[in-house]
This record gives sequence, structure tokens and C-alpha cells, in this order.
Amino acid sequence: MIATYGHGTHNDFVLLFDPDDQIKITEEQIARICNRETGIGSDGFIRMTKPGGKWFMDYRNQDGSLAEMCGNGIRVMARYLVERGHQGEGIFAINTRAGNKYLAVPANDDISVNMGQVTEVYDNVFVRIGDQSWSAQHIDVGNPHAVVFVEDLEAIGDLMTAPEVDGDYPDGVNVEFVTFLPNGELAMRVFERGVGETQSCGTGTCAVALASTLHQGKKLPARWVINPPGGRLIVDIDGHGNATLIGPAVLVKDVELDVYL
Repeated sequence: MIATYGHGTHNDFVLLFDPDDQIKITEEQIARICNRETGIGSDGFIRMTKPGGKWFMDYRNQDGSLAEMCGNGIRVMARYLVERGHQGEGIFAINTRAGNKYLAVPANDDISVNMGQVTEVYDNVFVRIGDQSWSAQHIDVGNPHAVVFVEDLEAIGDLMTAPEVDGDYPDGVNVEFVTFLPNGELAMRVFERGVGETQSCGTGTCAVALASTLHQGKKLPARWVINPPGGRLIVDIDGHGNATLIGPAVLVKDVELDVYL
């Protein structure tokens, strides 16, 4: 069984084309495929299906657990569909567990995806790593985020172990650490639930964009250039709180899955 390995700002994925929704892969098999020491190695797994004639992104975290949405992953899926001839370039929709998302996909260059509503959830959230503790903003992008503003991204230490988070997150939470750069852009690091620290996070950058706007007391609409370790992304949030994520998507190689199943 052939799959494809790709990435969006080095947030990487294994993609399996299954338009007829016939392939069943277990949580344990996905965890083996995504394992960086014994498998192909990736942050997540995307099964591309087309139930009822509409594209659907069945997204799983590195540990095999379900996730509602992935902003980098959906761009990589869209690049696959266009590059492999399954979908014409231009504007089209991909359904996710967080709803229908519309993308603008050129034959080359960056892909834009309408990520939908980004909202602040008003509760008390605190994040701890070791003896360090910060207050955080709870942001909902269809999946949950806790955004922390810090002076020094390196001073927070190792993010491969989940930070302790006090807040209303029954299914876990992604945690973003953010700093303002002298040029007006943002830099960030992210811990993704079910994965660990990743090179980028699409929904995380949308959460960071809204949190940064609110943190600085600005009004919407707003545009932010955000720099996770893996690259550069742009997030536009309109006056109604709808976010558009703009960034690259790259297919790297085809890979054989049978050895892991």
C-alpha cells in the first residue's frame, strides 16, 4: 500500500488516498507509521476520503488519536489532490471534523484556507513547565489552544513533555508560546497534544493571531506574520473573527505502508 509523505512549514504528515473509504487502519498502526525511530516518522496521519462525493480529511495525531482539524495538514492534502490530478486547481472545499473548509489552491505557490471562526473562551487558564508558570488565553479554532506570551522562547525549556495546564480541556490542549519580534512579526513554539513539540501548527498560528490582537488591545481585522521553527505563515482575521491561513505545502516522496500494518 503506497502513501505519500509531505509537510507544511515542516509540520509533516503521511497521507493515504482512500476515496472509497475502504481502508481501515487502527490507532496502533498509525502510531507505528508516525513513529520517528521505527516508522516513517511524522506529526500526523491523513486519510483522504470522498464520502458522498465530497472530500474529507480523516486526521489523526502522531499517537493515533483523533483530531478535529489541522491547518498545515489540510493544505498538504489539497496540494496532493491538485498535484495528483484528483481535483482541479482553484477554490474547493475539504470537510473536516471541525466543519467544511474552503481552500484557494494554485498549481504552484502558497495555499490559502479559510479556517473559520476563531474565538476566545473566557476562563482561567494557567500553564506550567517545571517551576515556571504563566497565565494563558484559551482560544478555540475548532480545536483547543492555550496561548502564552513570553519574553524568551528558549527559556521555556523542553516541550516534548506535555506542559501542565489548568483549564477546561477535557480532550487535551495544544499550547503555544509566543513572543513579539522587533519587526512587528511573531515567533512561536508549540506543543501539540498527542505529538509533542512540532515545527509548526496551522490552527495554532490562528490562535496566536487572535490572542496577539487581543493582547495588544487591537481591533479586528488584523494580519499577522508568524514564524514557527519550521517556516513562515500569514494569518488574516476579518472583522467577524474568521481566520484565513496562508502558507506553503510540499509533497516529498511516496512511501510503502505495508511493513507497518
